[in-house]
Amino acid sequence: MSAGRQSLRSAIDKWGALGFEGNVRLTRPSHGQSGVRRCVRVEAAHAGAALTVFFFLHEDGSWRVFPPTLRRPMFKTG
Repeated sequence: MSAGRQSLRSAIDKWGALGFEGNVRLTRPSHGQSGVRRCVRVEAAHAGAALTVFFFLHEDGSWRVFPPTLRRPMFKTG
């Protein structure tokens, strides 16, 4: 894996260091018509309360908690 790339398992483990309790549940939410974004919802218990974290897949193959920037139409020069 390249230096900037982070697997989903690694991202969940990093956030799991907060102290997830019990089982962790992964789901893929539906996005309706804008379903081009790939994301996963992670649900777990933390300090007796429910915790939900969304992970988004970026173009470089890494999973992060913020969505990737949208590609905007642009003119190509030169």
